[in-house]
Amino acid sequence: MSSIVPNSKRITTHSVQELKRKGVKISMLTAYDYTMARMVDAAGVDVILVGDSASNVMAGHETTLPITLDQMIYHASSVVRGAERALIIVDLPFGSYQGDSKQALNSAIRIMKESGAHGVKLEGGIEVIDSIKRILTAGIPVMGHLGLTPQSIYKFGTYTVRAKKEAEADKLIEDAKALEAAGCFSLVLEKVPAALAEKVAKALTIPVIGIGAGSGVDGQVLVLHDMLGMTHEFSPRFLRRYLNLYDEITKAVSHYIEDVKLVNFPNKDEQY
Repeated sequence: MSSIVPNSKRITTHSVQELKRKGVKISMLTAYDYTMARMVDAAGVDVILVGDSASNVMAGHETTLPITLDQMIYHASSVVRGAERALIIVDLPFGSYQGDSKQALNSAIRIMKESGAHGVKLEGGIEVIDSIKRILTAGIPVMGHLGLTPQSIYKFGTYTVRAKKEAEADKLIEDAKALEAAGCFSLVLEKVPAALAEKVAKALTIPVIGIGAGSGVDGQVLVLHDMLGMTHEFSPRFLRRYLNLYDEITKAVSHYIEDVKLVNFPNKDEQY
């Protein structure tokens, strides 16, 4: 069950931080459109992430890199119209914030003004601190993202677990503390050893939300299409499928096609 019942007041960055303070786990899922956002929100999820994973699950790209700022705003606007109570965070896409804090601020402002979302998320540690600080000067909440950072896939060359070696683990802890000090209200840790993720969560006062980071963090996030079994080629260890919609949907469509071919649909009750 969600920590906050459906139809309660709007969740904010403050209420998410309060969940950590009270020791209540935070639930977070992605959504990219109005219909899915309405269902996820009605179920009582705490945070909806309009992820740049839309590049993969909605547009069919191999990586998250191709999706544009305009496309992220389109998806975010659709989600905002569908969700009444969840906190809505939007990924800044690749190329919209790296290396230029002024561009980062302008990108974040566009997302907030044009979509109505409640905050942004960006990948990276100390190397993007200037961009984070500049975004925060405009009063825009920022969620950090460390560990496996999909926008840097060509740098790493693999989607394997990050920070298994001591030097990289130390750098991750340093980055996490820097993000908190800069003013991030929360942090996502992706695909890092569970013991390291728990250590980070205990070291920070802000919530740490994991994906493939064990249960010792303050909450969990999954891609909605993966969790519902709409994607079936992707099966990492951390993914639990709560439904198998790929099979259910293809069966339903096949049944519909058969009924149309055999003139079983529409029947007399389904006509005017």
